[in-house]
Amino acid sequence: MQQWFETPPGRYLLEWERAEFDRAVGDIFGYHALQLGLPELDTLQANRMPHKWLALSEAEALSGAVRPDLVTDYSALPFEENSLDLVVLPHSLELNLDPHTTLREVERVLVPEGKVVICCLNPTSLWGLRQQRAHVYRRLGFGELYLPDAGDFIGYRRLRDWLRLLSFEVEASSFGCWRPAFGSEKWLERFDWMDGLGRRWWPIFGAVYFIVAVKRVRGIKLIGATWKRPKRVATAPVPVANRSHRKARELTSIE
Repeated sequence: MQQWFETPPGRYLLEWERAEFDRAVGDIFGYHALQLGLPELDTLQANRMPHKWLALSEAEALSGAVRPDLVTDYSALPFEENSLDLVVLPHSLELNLDPHTTLREVERVLVPEGKVVICCLNPTSLWGLRQQRAHVYRRLGFGELYLPDAGDFIGYRRLRDWLRLLSFEVEASSFGCWRPAFGSEKWLERFDWMDGLGRRWWPIFGAVYFIVAVKRVRGIKLIGATWKRPKRVATAPVPVANRSHRKARELTSIE
């Protein structure tokens, strides 16, 4: 995967993802943020939390030039329950052997109303179709894969279902990179007009998608500002004695 990001389509993808991550995490507030995987891209550079960490798996740490803050198994993160405000997964799920367990672990360490930002390659795209065709040709003994031969790419709707089962609520989603699956930078540049066209007419067929989801916990109610005291309801005293006296006079007049 790291070698593929050095190719023309890989650089094109990283450029789009860098801008999208900056936009997605820039307004997420809290104290503790964690990035899992993809050391080639600093997904938290636009975030203003005071404590930010990069975590890599053992294989990524050995093969990469970037020194992580910690090396860990994504299915067993060394953080307490309800301790992180933001977790970013840049292609970490699709490259993971057990993405379900990783998502459950992310849900465990996130605080209530904490957020997760996920980025995945879209199998329902021109790039995904070329990858599927390349797999068929490869089984016949010829052809090369266009995308990295690692992990299992996860469909957009499939991932939304997983998040819903874990009580996440999808807050925002977006797609990007609509240029055809070319391997040369020259041809990718020639079709740069397809990004604007795809964004408008077939957004769900972008080569990559983003999801921002919020951890919802039943029974949790956010408390507003304590300095705003509720207005008191003005109550007037009821003239009980006067009312009884008036009633007595009415009875006397009847007699």
